[in-house]
Amino acid sequence: MSELGMTTLNQEENLGKLKVNDEVIAIIAGLAAVEVDGVYSMSGGLTGGIAEVLGIKNLSKGIKVDVKGEKVEVNIYIIANFGARIPDVAWNIQETVKKVVEKMTGMNIIEVNIHVQGINIPK
Repeated sequence: MSELGMTTLNQEENLGKLKVNDEVIAIIAGLAAVEVDGVYSMSGGLTGGIAEVLGIKNLSKGIKVDVKGEKVEVNIYIIANFGARIPDVAWNIQETVKKVVEKMTGMNIIEVNIHVQGINIPK
């Protein structure tokens, strides 16, 4: 990362630099992850919970992005639906997030790690 939370991508043509904020990568990954069947919600931890109480919509909730050059490692924290087969849900999240983030940013996703933080039990 060249600047705080910014990733510079080298382009083949010398027209300038493209900088993608790490938060943008997290938002893309989060939006892709919640579309997968079996995901109830993202797990944001304490800071995500505080933001929601204050009425702030955090689109990168439950996502941690670590950028190393043009390679990206994504950690996703979810709450799964009761009855969903967790290995299948995790695999689908990994495939979806990798495909979407690589397509939108041109960056190489080296890891998508899934952390199941809880299960949503219907009332």
